[in-house]
Amino acid sequence: MTQQFDVIIIGAGAAGLMCAATAGYRGRSVLVLDNAKKAGRKILISGGGRCNFTNTQVGPENYLCSNPHFVKSALARYPSSDFIELVERHGISYHQRDHGQLFCDDSAKDIVDMLLTECDWAGVSIQLRSEIHTISQNGEQGFIVQAGGHSYQAESLVIATGGLSMPKLGATPFGYQVAEQFGLKVLPTRAGLVPFTWHSEQKQRFEALSGIAVPSCITAANGKQFSEALLFTHRGLSGPAILQISNYWLPGEAISIDLLPKQDALALLEQVLQQHPKQSLKNTLGQWLPKRLVEALFEENQLSKALNQLGHGEREQIAAKLKGWQLVMNGTEGYRTAEVTLGGVDTNELSSKTMQSNKVKGLYFIGEVMDVSGWLGGFNFQWAWASGVACGQDC
Repeated sequence: MTQQFDVIIIGAGAAGLMCAATAGYRGRSVLVLDNAKKAGRKILISGGGRCNFTNTQVGPENYLCSNPHFVKSALARYPSSDFIELVERHGISYHQRDHGQLFCDDSAKDIVDMLLTECDWAGVSIQLRSEIHTISQNGEQGFIVQAGGHSYQAESLVIATGGLSMPKLGATPFGYQVAEQFGLKVLPTRAGLVPFTWHSEQKQRFEALSGIAVPSCITAANGKQFSEALLFTHRGLSGPAILQISNYWLPGEAISIDLLPKQDALALLEQVLQQHPKQSLKNTLGQWLPKRLVEALFEENQLSKALNQLGHGEREQIAAKLKGWQLVMNGTEGYRTAEVTLGGVDTNELSSKTMQSNKVKGLYFIGEVMDVSGWLGGFNFQWAWASGVACGQDC
């Protein structure tokens, strides 16, 4: 026997649950299906278990999308202040960190519980451990979904299955396959917000720096720039600055690392030369950077020289390296550790107001499954909330 609903949402993540509650409050009968044991798995592990649930400064410029205008409508109609208000209504305590990032004081579970409570209040049915077998169109009746040995029918079908990042949480290409099944274009995907890996010769030289974190300003080949912490790992480079720049990096391109952001390295060297001409380069640089990093960056015979033994041209070269260390990394750690998936369902196939397919009436895509990726710092969650609400108001 086929069960009837107004809306079927596949995916009980951030976007799916937000959409479900929004549609449910409109009086729509809503079913959420997910093959996971728990709802909101990615929410639960995000932000080190504290969930960076949004950002106080959200704008279209914080997103990557082949159609940069696509995100404007949904973000404008459901700003971060609306989600903050929802969090406060549920009595969840939170705090602000750098760059407007908001985190739960206690646990990411608070956000999942809030979304599940909203779904409960809105009369939403949630079926977990439900593997989707087939999806088909049933003429004017909408869609039939076969899942977990049951048959469901609804006039609206919402795909909120996320991207390929973090496969250990159950990420699959399912959403892209549904899009292609119904004739929608899917843009090539790759890992985003992801650490870089060393080439073998770099690994030998820099592996010992694992655990060192320094302020930095990193620039991609296309000129995009981020000023945040840089972290050395056994495998390569990580930290907020690297994760941000990875969204704008392509294989084979160099990144430029400024290890003394907002400082004039040459002026600093000249100043120490005047005050302590016999001080070694190693001890001089060790005032500003960890000694192990200094030793890995420069040759020992140069580091042991006193500043007054270095020619002006040599000091210029040292300053240039500190301000623009050029590195061509081997690659990234891939989807295993990536926080987002770049690419996905082409937004030119969707309405920016409702997230509905332009080709297939009643078919919607929300959240990470589409070609919209936010910066690190709560922007991807805000897109999940905003696209979920935009869809929930229409589906």
